[in-house]
Amino acid sequence: MSDADEPKLLSSGNPQIAKGEGNAPVQAYIAAMPGWKRQIGRRIDDIVDRVFPDVQKAVKWNTPLYGKEDGWFFAMYCYKKYVQLTFMRGRSLTPVPPVASKVEGTRYFSIYEDDVLDETQIADWLKQATKLPGVKL
Repeated sequence: MSDADEPKLLSSGNPQIAKGEGNAPVQAYIAAMPGWKRQIGRRIDDIVDRVFPDVQKAVKWNTPLYGKEDGWFFAMYCYKKYVQLTFMRGRSLTPVPPVASKVEGTRYFSIYEDDVLDETQIADWLKQATKLPGVKL
């Protein structure tokens, strides 16, 4: 990929991707995730697909969203030093994801470059999240 083909990164370090519905825009976002974050994005996307094969996907606001018929339950976002996982109804999950949000009910989990990815915990949170009402954005 030449520099001209490289996606633009926002000042936060997040790829700038056109919004769209379905798997293709989400895969474009993941492909545009910089450096080590791309592998994390692929692994997270695979976990979602495994846990909830009927997942609905979209990219809005440069953010891949994962949902079901009644709304969104999960998203991820790149920052310069970490990938942030967003659980829309995270306050209802057990254990509650560790990072608070200004958005009521939402909780975050951050993955840094040297972290060991706890796929079992993430899959468990996702399973719980799919059973809760989705969030309309």
